[in-house]
Amino acid sequence: MTNKSVIDTILNRHSYRGKYKSTPVPREDLITIMEAGLSAPSGCNKQTTSLIAVDDPQVLKKLHSVIQPPVGETAPAMICVFTQRINAYRDKCFAVQDYSAAIQNMLLAITALGYESCWYEGHITDEDRIGDQMAKILNVPEGYELVCFLPVGVAEGEVTVPVKKTFEERAWFNIKED
Repeated sequence: MTNKSVIDTILNRHSYRGKYKSTPVPREDLITIMEAGLSAPSGCNKQTTSLIAVDDPQVLKKLHSVIQPPVGETAPAMICVFTQRINAYRDKCFAVQDYSAAIQNMLLAITALGYESCWYEGHITDEDRIGDQMAKILNVPEGYELVCFLPVGVAEGEVTVPVKKTFEERAWFNIKED
């Protein structure tokens, strides 16, 4: 038996890159979102993912001063996602899988609570290392790498849904027929 509201949330979640209303996100909602992230599976239970929610306008302003080009700058809150590169099994590190599962859980919680967001990772982890600059502003200890941030807020404008390939183009039963 499935829970229709969970399936609906999954099917209706999408990335939002528009402007946000200035309506604050209650701390209780940020806690719920972060709890959803921390409830994600973790390879060998190493729990390599850590989070910082930012809802202070002054701290948000400092963070956005280093995010170039600017993205998510009108959101009244953001969640910064950190990882620790810890080997879990046979010298394998599952940090990417761990934080990816946490991020997806948080994106679903954000949608379920009526907010919008977008997974910004490549934007801050490429050669200019914006994530390192953000981590310094947040006074994050050594050994933690900022790998993603999620702006959180209510959409100001129209929310557009991207066109997806059909189910048949991307999913098959047993083997794909020619």
